[in-house]
Amino acid sequence: MGDLERALGLVRTVPDFPEPGVLFRDLSPLFADASAVRAVVDALAATVPSDVDVIAPVEARGFLLGGALAVALGCALVPIRKPGKLPVVADRVDYALEYGTATLELPGDVLRAGHRVAVVDDVLATGGTVAAACELVERAGAEVAKVSVILELTALGGRDRLPGRDVEALQAI
Repeated sequence: MGDLERALGLVRTVPDFPEPGVLFRDLSPLFADASAVRAVVDALAATVPSDVDVIAPVEARGFLLGGALAVALGCALVPIRKPGKLPVVADRVDYALEYGTATLELPGDVLRAGHRVAVVDDVLATGGTVAAACELVERAGAEVAKVSVILELTALGGRDRLPGRDVEALQAI
């Protein structure tokens, strides 16, 4: 078994969280294993085009990947945040989740036209979170060059909400 395969095998499924009927993919066991984190960061780094200059991880679990990925690739880091966390907000987008609604915000004065961005998150489910993150990046004038995630939950059709995007998942389930 390879390092990445072992790392992905650490992900556990938690039924009925955060509400009945949802199968939550918990990456905590993966993040608690240093070699698993290294394998995932290395695999994600291999998905990012060499001309990307900004990693944009999505709060919260995307942050656990984004910082390490930015360091590994020598890229800038522009975190996409939940509301109320930023002192200066460039833009915000409301969107639908598998189990409700949410909002994402882009920090002000850090992302500019001409930046090539990789949006990074842990799981692609319905696609709402990633679509909102991509919208924020593009409304700032930057280009989404790649979307990279650890897991894609194919039954939820998230990729369908990202037409024309270069999306790569380390594992589709």
